[in-house]
Amino acid sequence: MQFLKKILSKWMSEEDAVAAVEAAFIFPIMLTLFLGVFDLGNAILANQKTIRASQVVADLVTRNNIVNDADIAEAIEAGRLAFEPIDTASYGIDIVSIRFDEDAGSEVVWRETFNMVAPDALAAVAALASADDGVVMVSVAYEYNPVFSGFAVGQIQMNEVAFSRGRRTSVIARE
Repeated sequence: MQFLKKILSKWMSEEDAVAAVEAAFIFPIMLTLFLGVFDLGNAILANQKTIRASQVVADLVTRNNIVNDADIAEAIEAGRLAFEPIDTASYGIDIVSIRFDEDAGSEVVWRETFNMVAPDALAAVAALASADDGVVMVSVAYEYNPVFSGFAVGQIQMNEVAFSRGRRTSVIARE
């Protein structure tokens, strides 16, 4: 028994491996924090790119009085390119040109939707209604898949809406 006490007391007084034990306890926590910050940073970047894509497309569509299919395709591609280098498999866009009549009632002039469910545009622009005017509403949707924390939070749905008025005309028409 005396021998066992002597070994235990000697073992308790040893400090050679304390740093290694502390590091073994801290390492999983630090790794989890590092990977979480990595995913959070990428999510913020994806959200910024979602905002940029909606604004770029709205700007491109409202530059001319009349747009055609090629103009719209170019604007959609420009929105997709705004996401580079992020994967754009879940990129979706809805572009709507809306006209307000003399009583500020709204009607859809044309609409182009790609890879998403179209939101209710007329309800969204109700506060922007102005007699004999128009507005273009661009909605961009993106699903961000976290690299490391996806098992805990799953996909993060990002939506951004940009409103823009025509530069040369109140209503943007389509050929």
